Amino acid sequence: MSGGAVAGPDGRLRCPWGLSTEDYVRYHDEEWGRPVRGDDALFERLALEAFQSGLSWITVLRRREGFRAAFAGFRIASVAAFTDGDRERLLADAGIIRNRAKIEATIANARVLTGWAEGELDAVIWSYAPDPAVRRAPRTLTDVPAVTDESTALARDLKKRGLRFIGPTTAYALMQACGLVDDHLADCVARGGR
Repeated sequence: MSGGAVAGPDGRLRCPWGLSTEDYVRYHDEEWGRPVRGDDALFERLALEAFQSGLSWITVLRRREGFRAAFAGFRIASVAAFTDGDRERLLADAGIIRNRAKIEATIANARVLTGWAEGELDAVIWSYAPDPAVRRAPRTLTDVPAVTDESTALARDLKKRGLRFIGPTTAYALMQACGLVDDHLADCVARGGR
């Protein structure tokens, strides 16, 4: 079955993408698809998914600690207070992806989010989680969509509320990474948080 779960070095079945590097195995097994809650934690994931746009996730994953250091642990209030000097510092930081549009969007998004109530980002994002009674169990990677009606609606809502650099594909990647959907393959050891 092409694109189905593959045995890893330990003999356990995993999604094929989760086996390419040790970094991916750990991320796949311990993090991807697990529920992420809290405004700052979701802001981090939203920012990292935006930085990933057009790149491989491993590029972002390997720089995540650099991103956390550069963006004050992704504390919304701290990032919102960044100055032009911080923007220039970020553009010179080799520990992150130095894309001006993505850096500016992250700072702008933090500024927008400071006007939201505590827990509002969490509530908005999680309101787009599909009904848990209607669960897909993809058998192969081709069964996993890149965009859904929910991700399209989430992206539209976040944009309407003033957030930048979020489209339906990025929104769906966020939904997958933060556990709103479980796109681990049906035979994957990590499916359902196993």
